[in-house]
Amino acid sequence: MKSQDIILSGILELYAAGLASEEEQKDVQAYIVQYPEVAEELALIDADMESYAQALAMEPSASVKEKIFARINNEKEEAKTVAPVKSINSVPAPIIGITPYWKYAAAASVVLLLGSIALNMVLYNKSNDITKNLQQTQQDLAALKDENKTMEGDMAVVQNKYSKPVSLKGLEASPNAAAKIFWMENTGEVYLDPVNLPEAPAGKQYQLWGIVDGKPVSGGMILTSKKGEKYRIQKMKTFGKVDAFAITLESESGNTSPKGPMFVLGKM
Repeated sequence: MKSQDIILSGILELYAAGLASEEEQKDVQAYIVQYPEVAEELALIDADMESYAQALAMEPSASVKEKIFARINNEKEEAKTVAPVKSINSVPAPIIGITPYWKYAAAASVVLLLGSIALNMVLYNKSNDITKNLQQTQQDLAALKDENKTMEGDMAVVQNKYSKPVSLKGLEASPNAAAKIFWMENTGEVYLDPVNLPEAPAGKQYQLWGIVDGKPVSGGMILTSKKGEKYRIQKMKTFGKVDAFAITLESESGNTSPKGPMFVLGKM
C-alpha cells in the first residue's frame, strides 16, 4: 500500500480522534514507522484537531470530567472482553478514499460532543444561579416590606398628636446608655425605643419599670436584639398614672421588683 493511499483513507483521522479499532491502531503505528510522510501527516492532523478543540474549548466542571472518562474507561473494558473476529481470508480489505471534509468531520464530532456536554452544564449552572438569585431577591423584598411596615408603625407612634416623648438617660451602671418613652396622654399607653441600650449579656434581659406613687411597677420585659439587629419601638404595659420610668437589667424571667442594676431613668 502506498503512503498516499494511507493518507487519503481517513484512517489517520480516526486514529487521532481515538475512534480507530485495535487492528487499525496497529496498522497506523506500523505505517508511521514505515512511511515518514505518513508520520508527518498524522502530526499535522493532531495539530489541526488541537487547534479546533481549543477554538471550541469550554472548561467542564470536575464532576463532568470524571463522568466522561469513567464512561470511556468502561467502554474500553467492555471492548477488551469481546473476542476479535478473524477474517475469512488474508486478502486485505479495499481502502476507499474520502474527502478531507468528511475525514475531519468524524474527528470534530468528538470535540463537539464534549463541548456540548460542557455547554449544557454551564447553562444548567447558570439556570440554578438565576433561580437562587430570584429566590434571594424575593426574600430581600419580603424583608424590606417587613422593615417598611415596622418603620411605618414607629412613625405612627412618634407622630401621634397625643404622643409625649420622655428621655431616659444613663446612670452609673452605664452612663452612655439611653432610651426613649412615648407616652400616649389620651390612653396612657406606653411605647419604648430601646435602641441605645447596650446589648444584654446572656441570661439577662432589660425590664421597664414605672414609678407610681414612689413605688416601681413592672412595665414588662424589653427586647433589644433580633437576628443581629436592634429592636425598634415596642409597646409596653399601660400605666394610668406614672411619675417616672426606669430600666434595670434583670434575669430573663423578670422580677416583680427590681433586683438588678438600674441603667436609665427619666421623669415625666
